Amino acid sequence: MQQPFIPARRRVLIALAAVPLALTSARAFSAAPKVSVFKLTGCGCCDLWSEHLRKNGFEVSVSALPDLAPVRAKYGVAKDFGTCHTALVGGYVIEGHVPAADIQRLLRSKLKVAGLVVPDMPAGSPGMEGPQSEPYDVLTFDRSGATKIYARYR
Repeated sequence: MQQPFIPARRRVLIALAAVPLALTSARAFSAAPKVSVFKLTGCGCCDLWSEHLRKNGFEVSVSALPDLAPVRAKYGVAKDFGTCHTALVGGYVIEGHVPAADIQRLLRSKLKVAGLVVPDMPAGSPGMEGPQSEPYDVLTFDRSGATKIYARYR
């Protein structure tokens, strides 16, 4: 079967018409990861951490609650790791002031863990910036409570 003749000029126009569709499709695949943050009512550092995520390409929604214990229990965060906010992104749980870069690396790596945690609220971590910084670790955790060091900040 013979292909119909399409003049060169028309082929160029057809190709150019496809460019916006290709760009739209590429944007859809690179859409910002959606993060649901559950924070303690009135907590300001949670808002700063959420803003840190937004500045690093995440789409963030925030829900303020008077108690996060039920949220942590539902998603397997050990009581020892509880901080002022718990977040969900890409099937993972993020507890505390975890840097956006570590969350992005976790999403790319697809590790088989429940999530990441920064225990306590270390000075210098995202949302806890100030004149002083202290060293801290970002840990992975699983549903049994086992942890491993994921990143160190000194």
